[in-house]
Amino acid sequence: MKLRRWWRPVPPRHLIGPLRCQFVITSMPVGGAETLLVNLLQRLDPTLIQPELICLKQPGPLGESIADQVPVHSSLLRGKWDLTVLPRLMRLMRRRRTDAVVTVGAGDKMFWGRLSAYLAGVPVIASALHSTGWPDGVGRLNRTLTPLTDSFIAVADSHGQFLSQYERFPKHKVRVIRNGVDCQRFSPSDEKVDNHRDDVRRELGLAPQTPLIGIVAALRSEKNHSLLVRAAARLRGRHPDLHWVIVGDGPEKETIQSLAAELSIADRLILLGTRHDTPRLVAALDLFTLCSLNEASPVSILEALACQVPVVASDVGSVSESIIPGQTGRLFPSQDLDAMVDAIDQLLSDTPQRIRCGAQGRRRVLDTGSLESMVSGYEQLLTTLYDRVAANSQSESG
Repeated sequence: MKLRRWWRPVPPRHLIGPLRCQFVITSMPVGGAETLLVNLLQRLDPTLIQPELICLKQPGPLGESIADQVPVHSSLLRGKWDLTVLPRLMRLMRRRRTDAVVTVGAGDKMFWGRLSAYLAGVPVIASALHSTGWPDGVGRLNRTLTPLTDSFIAVADSHGQFLSQYERFPKHKVRVIRNGVDCQRFSPSDEKVDNHRDDVRRELGLAPQTPLIGIVAALRSEKNHSLLVRAAARLRGRHPDLHWVIVGDGPEKETIQSLAAELSIADRLILLGTRHDTPRLVAALDLFTLCSLNEASPVSILEALACQVPVVASDVGSVSESIIPGQTGRLFPSQDLDAMVDAIDQLLSDTPQRIRCGAQGRRRVLDTGSLESMVSGYEQLLTTLYDRVAANSQSESG
């Protein structure tokens, strides 16, 4: 049975102009999914979609950075069991005459965002998911709202299969829109123009030829930074000058620092915290690594490949769609320290292969992971869903 939810007639787009679309998220710290959302909001065609950002809690640094470009609403959820978030969201959506709502990630925002949109009569409701486990595990409560949802957005082919097979979303509602990165911002270091390699090493107090491996990820348990620290300790004997750059912040910072001190590797690990110059930092690396316990299609990997930096990553989620062994980098089984160490050692020791993998990685991102294709995918999905609802509305009223 189809659930009708319109609290007003749904006119065709040519009568209302751009769709008013609200993206619902908890907050906007510096992270992969949040950066992806900023890029999307900034590039949506304003003649098609007028985006707004709803942060259930604080806007965070990225929310604040975009507030002069799109309307940002925040501080709507005052605690985990704050049921009054529902009427607050409903009033906001009705006041803004919202045409579409897209929740970003699982958890509270996926539940409250969709339920509020349904009760407020929003014509189009979609959910974008970015992982295949915690914190993006959907859960039983969120699954109860599946009938209210027009589309579930996956970020890679295998991620789409995961959403339909494991999360049990109807296959016809799952839409794959690949993550995309700005290949102009994230580009290879150029010795003649922007020699990020030397500049970053100079900034870090390192010699120009120092081998440098980096990771860009929130310091959360599922990112598994402890494996990286253990790999650094194991590789110190093979590559005495090797240094590691960790970009990001989060609750695991002290754990990472304590483990580095325990393994006598603290002088080789540089924790930079939150940075807003990740393109130049990533472009300066010899290798990028990611050792997450779960992912879908992590943006940081695409950014590294766009910078022509090969990647060594755990084989989880849809990572293998971007990291092709021997072509764009190397994979290792999740939590396999020996395999991670060997993969890094092999690429560090083989400069020609490392250069080839970097070049092929950038070509792959240009072909399959551009920001333009991602933005176009969202525009097409939202306008198509709205047009379908508008046609049904006109048919019923006629």
